[in-house]
Amino acid sequence: MKKHSVKKSLLALSALTVLSAPLLSSDIPKAFAASATKSTTAQASKGQNAASAKATAPKNVILFIGDGMGEASRNAIRLATVGKSGLLEMDNMPVTGLVSTSSGDNLVTDSAAAATAIATGVKTYNGAIGMDLNKKPVTTIMELAKKAGMSTGVVTTSQVTDATGAAFGAHVEKRSAQSEIAKQYLEKSKLDVILGGGEDFWYPVGTAGKHPDAPAEDPEEASKGTQGNLVEQAKKLGYSYVTDQAEMKAAKGSKLLGLFANEEMFQAHNKLGNSYNPTVSLPDMTAKAIDVLSKNKKGFFLMVEEEGTDEMAHDNEGELTIKAGQQLDKAVKVAKDYAKAHPDTLVLVTADHETGGLAIEGKDAKDEADDGTTNEDGPFTIHGTDETFYIDWTTKGHTAVDVALTAMGPGSSQFTGNYPNTAIHDKLIKLLQLKK
Repeated sequence: MKKHSVKKSLLALSALTVLSAPLLSSDIPKAFAASATKSTTAQASKGQNAASAKATAPKNVILFIGDGMGEASRNAIRLATVGKSGLLEMDNMPVTGLVSTSSGDNLVTDSAAAATAIATGVKTYNGAIGMDLNKKPVTTIMELAKKAGMSTGVVTTSQVTDATGAAFGAHVEKRSAQSEIAKQYLEKSKLDVILGGGEDFWYPVGTAGKHPDAPAEDPEEASKGTQGNLVEQAKKLGYSYVTDQAEMKAAKGSKLLGLFANEEMFQAHNKLGNSYNPTVSLPDMTAKAIDVLSKNKKGFFLMVEEEGTDEMAHDNEGELTIKAGQQLDKAVKVAKDYAKAHPDTLVLVTADHETGGLAIEGKDAKDEADDGTTNEDGPFTIHGTDETFYIDWTTKGHTAVDVALTAMGPGSSQFTGNYPNTAIHDKLIKLLQLKK
């Protein structure tokens, strides 16, 4: 389930295009030269501006959210994956910004309020999904994209109806209403692709789906839906329903629902022990979603979330936080490869907030764990070296620090600088030229 956290804004470099006015033809009489020059320049400028806007307007958007992934988390993932001098796929992008993450009613946001801010451009209270501070529904960017004829999708290693994904396609006062969120996906926002965990919320109590109730890895998991058999409803609405890797790979058509676990696609906060081994990987789900959505000639908007970077940080599990982050980075590569072949695609990578208040230390740093101020975790090997680093966790909750945003593709230069998380929505609305 989702967390509560804080995000920040990110910095980056932007490029400016300088346009020059056309020369005045020499055979125009001097008497008309001044007015003709003004008219011609204005028309040319208007045409050039339109062409420039078209050139920088993305057809497709792929937005990655590493839940709870603050800048220190990205650094820990980088050190363990590519070393001190290497770059993660998510960092090897030309534009960087910093995003602030506080919610409408709290310095420290939760995932629901943070995702709502990104999806709607409106600050709200912690726990709200697609609602403003007055508990009134606010249109999401995916709903606007759908109205414009684009295809839309949500991919996550959490429950597909958990806070981050939900904020892009549902409106409920409390994030816990996951069956209602699923129903809204089908009937209102009409997402084209839905891939992740959370089958328990799609079947009523006593009706187990493909994933059995009370599995050995977590006996507390069981169907708990409140809106009837939503899987059957999805099938009647034309969705292909898949429950494992082979079925997902073979699925055809333009509407796809994949539920690959009862709850999250990993085990966290588990009395029997935590683990991160999704039966279908985030990179594979991302690739399939892009394959399905990209068939729409009007473009698509896809949100991809890695939940493990948050859940494992809540448990101060450095090794599994890093492992989840590495899978996110592989998914980012899938999107970047697609974008390189389809340069009308904008790729963004950010977080909803930071979790764990983690700090990275060398092996000789003083261990504050004994005085109760931190929880030291490690050692972790720095890739390609014999060196190690440690993680000091200062909380098991969210913090209010800024988070990074990196970007590539048309319009990416708009994401440089420092800005609130609501600005992500506002910038995307302008770039996609969506009408409210």
